[in-house]
Amino acid sequence: MATAPHIAVDTSGPGTVDGRHIRALTFQSVRLEYVRHVLAEVGLAAAGGTALVVGSGRGLPARGLARLGFEVVATDPSPAATALAGEADEGLGITYLTAPAEQLALPDDSFDLVYCADTLEITARPDAVLAEAARVLRPGGAFVYDTVNRTAVARLVYLGAFQTFPGTRIMPRGRYAAARLRTPAELAEALGRVGLSARDVSAFKPRDVRALVRAARGRRRGTLTDAQLPELVDMVLEPEGRAVVTYLGYAVPGP
Repeated sequence: MATAPHIAVDTSGPGTVDGRHIRALTFQSVRLEYVRHVLAEVGLAAAGGTALVVGSGRGLPARGLARLGFEVVATDPSPAATALAGEADEGLGITYLTAPAEQLALPDDSFDLVYCADTLEITARPDAVLAEAARVLRPGGAFVYDTVNRTAVARLVYLGAFQTFPGTRIMPRGRYAAARLRTPAELAEALGRVGLSARDVSAFKPRDVRALVRAARGRRRGTLTDAQLPELVDMVLEPEGRAVVTYLGYAVPGP
């Protein structure tokens, strides 16, 4: 009988499944595609710009932004994640800091781009997170985020498949809760309360949901590696689609 994997975030090693890292790997391509879209929309250049990643985990989104040309600071509330990110830096010169999204301890008006990853769907204080992002964002900059909608399908995926059902579970129980998932309309209202104006929402999803199930099951069984998952899951943007589970969005300072 196969041994059940150890489910833990910000942890590496044989027999361990880190659903947070799996999520970062499979989201990476659409995250960067969307960032490039936002840069074109607002007229920002990555070269010579500064970017902050909030909720950077092992640093994958931060490394992506650095390769676009940004000078990057990456924050995460987990010291273990910060350590793993530093080990994987690949000489990109990113600054990794351990700090909660609700209290960044960074200077006002210091970043051209703020990307919020793996945060808005787990925080109990979204207004505090958004207020900190707005505070450190420069005038003319852009705040970009991805998160999970509060729909029946999203609850089935995130509360059921990812953290409860034995065959597909890749997250610790309790990481996600229905009350901490937000709709695009709720986030737009929250952004407005901190002086940011929501400009866009774009759905994204696996090209074939059956591939996502196969990926989760294969990773649990140890027949697939983390590196194999992005190609198998194949996340795609759907700018005109309904955000049934996950969505990206951006906002800018001002009304």
